[in-house]
Amino acid sequence: MLLVEDDDLMRRSFTVALERYGYRMKAAADGLAGLELFRDESFDLLVLDVMLPGLDGIGLCRKVRETSLVPVLMMSARGDGLDVVAGLEAGADDYVVKPVDTYVLVARIRSLLRRATYAPAPGHERATGEGLPPSDREMLVFGDLTIDTGGLEVSVSGSPVALTPTELKLLLEFAAHPGVVLERHTLLRNVWEYGWDGDSRVVDLCVQRLRRKLGRDRIETVRGFGYKLRR
Repeated sequence: MLLVEDDDLMRRSFTVALERYGYRMKAAADGLAGLELFRDESFDLLVLDVMLPGLDGIGLCRKVRETSLVPVLMMSARGDGLDVVAGLEAGADDYVVKPVDTYVLVARIRSLLRRATYAPAPGHERATGEGLPPSDREMLVFGDLTIDTGGLEVSVSGSPVALTPTELKLLLEFAAHPGVVLERHTLLRNVWEYGWDGDSRVVDLCVQRLRRKLGRDRIETVRGFGYKLRR
């Protein structure tokens, strides 16, 4: 895991705490050093502070998203929403507001890593055709959108679409309930695994990213309720 945090005390304390939970850590004190580490090594997850010298966390996240779908967790010291929206628009999967308790940080990290290694639930392999060639798997088709539920691959008009783990799990949640309105708190619980009321902006911004990749009309907003995938 790569942690990019400019505050020396916070960087050391987070590194030590996460290592105690069994994570192998690398840390950088600024955005450019973090980008260099990211390009030189392979990481399962990135934890990026927003306010970084040289290259801030938002810019670093954008650079990462140019080449990688690795899960990204943003840390913001501001609760006014500006950093949150900017980070999620840049491609981050989730965020926490500092100061953050270690157990909250670890819970968000574990949730992100589960999404990154998502597989159909036990007993679902026969329905999805996991391990079978694409022609024998269950292919969900919604207009020009095709989802290979076994191969976890998505295409639009025959062209593959690269989705982050969070975007993919969100799309699969919609695809499991086509035409059904899903409330934001339901999506927060099922996709982000929030056991409490979370910030619905993570849902809204992730839906916006899906729309940019799949087509703006594919996911419909039902004002006052939530979203639904058009059949």
